[in-house]
Amino acid sequence: MNFAAQLFYSSHLSERLERLYSPRPALKDSEENDPFWQREELYLGPSQPGSSYKYGPVSNGTVGRRPTLIEPERLKDFGVEELLNGDVKVHETKVAMAPEVVLMDPPKTRRVSEFRMIPRPPAQYLRFEDISAAAFRIQSGIQKTPCTYSRLSKQYGMEIYLKKEHLHYTGSVKERGVLYLLTSLTQEQQRMGVIVATDCNFSMAVAHHAVDLKIPVFVIMPSSCSSPRLRIYRDYGAMVISYGSTGRDSQNHACHLARENGYLYLEEDENAAYLAGLGTVGMEIYEQVPKLEAVVIPAAGQYGLLAGTAAAIKHLDSRILVIGVEPEDFPLLLQSLKTNGPIKDMHSNPNKKLYGDLMEHSLGVNTFQLAKKLVDKVITVSEEDSLVAMLRFQEFERSTVDTEGAMGLAAILAGQLPELKGKKVAVVVSSANMELEVVRQCMDRALVLDNRISKFSVQLGEWPGDMAKLLDVLTREDVRLLDVCHRRHSDKSELFKAKVECVVETRDKMQSAHLRKTLSERYPSICWLDR
Repeated sequence: MNFAAQLFYSSHLSERLERLYSPRPALKDSEENDPFWQREELYLGPSQPGSSYKYGPVSNGTVGRRPTLIEPERLKDFGVEELLNGDVKVHETKVAMAPEVVLMDPPKTRRVSEFRMIPRPPAQYLRFEDISAAAFRIQSGIQKTPCTYSRLSKQYGMEIYLKKEHLHYTGSVKERGVLYLLTSLTQEQQRMGVIVATDCNFSMAVAHHAVDLKIPVFVIMPSSCSSPRLRIYRDYGAMVISYGSTGRDSQNHACHLARENGYLYLEEDENAAYLAGLGTVGMEIYEQVPKLEAVVIPAAGQYGLLAGTAAAIKHLDSRILVIGVEPEDFPLLLQSLKTNGPIKDMHSNPNKKLYGDLMEHSLGVNTFQLAKKLVDKVITVSEEDSLVAMLRFQEFERSTVDTEGAMGLAAILAGQLPELKGKKVAVVVSSANMELEVVRQCMDRALVLDNRISKFSVQLGEWPGDMAKLLDVLTREDVRLLDVCHRRHSDKSELFKAKVECVVETRDKMQSAHLRKTLSERYPSICWLDR
């Protein structure tokens, strides 16, 4: 290389180095806060025209690693190609484009008929959760009644446990449903008050618990209602009003007062809260009687006790038999099951003094469906069987119950449940609300039906001592003489004869049969009078 060429090369190289290492101008205020790799003077490589990025290549649709600040193809500006003996390696940078987006095939459109429709289960009218909630709510206001072993068990070949619901304050199981119903009312309804217009166990429970809950309660009763019954409502604390001569008149007046004053008119129906409260009986029975096999429940009135108890029992153990019992003179549920629908009007006239609650109510649709689904068997009992069952309660349990409360035991005494022999059976004693005079008449009639009281007439001569001899025979037979009537002048008596009528009480059927045999042998003219 000649001297001129060397001088040109040196000057050119000096100019390049001076320009490279010369002091840089001061940064602007806006540039001091920028990262050094984002400053334009540090980016020596040319930007590609038309590119959508500024600071680096795009790799797979994202900004790739930060590129080097000096590109290889610019090394020749510094004369490095001669220092490398002309072996310059040029690396080509390629931009990786974003992958092509491939759309998925649209989903296949199917007809509605191709989908399998799974119907939702229908909402249950009475769930066990409702009964459990009712048990928790009323536990402070309702006593837990005993379920005791009965001495009648050995006599009838089964283990009988009596659930004594007649021991409640008002003498009825309906307190459970009424208390939960009242506590479920809104505060506005409780403030305005409630009104009832029927003399029954339901109304008595409403009067008692509404006063305890500080709810105003009004009772509208017809003038035909007895004074002792009205006094009971007043003793509970209810406002009692006598109106009309019939129950229908008092009910119409109660509805009128409810509309005018904002009272809530309450009557026994198939309210879900009411049934849930009654169902707590089943929970207690299951807890009190281990290894329970059957439950016998009276099905008179509104049938809420049967439906609610069956719902609780079947949820806890579906193997337990649930048997409903209703009066023979008013088989509303049994006839409804035969026709597969609730019967609204039952053309029957049961004894009002014995089954007064039955005449005012009908069988609801929901209650019928519960009974149809959960009750295993429904039977009827006669009035005579119920009266004898009341007598058994008096003698063996020292308890006074009404005909409705005795119906469960009456079904066992009548021999209508032979399949329960040798099993553990719980019998619900639902109520004990009967006036004293009616109870006395029922007991007298039950003694006659049980062959415990016998009445006979016999003709005696007018000889002195004939009457004493008859009384002596009765004394030796150890019977109790209840009444005696000596008639000397009778149209049908023979001449010089006197007719004597006697009423005697025996211990049981065997003693009654022995007495009849003895007197028939001694007095051929004896005539037994069935009352």
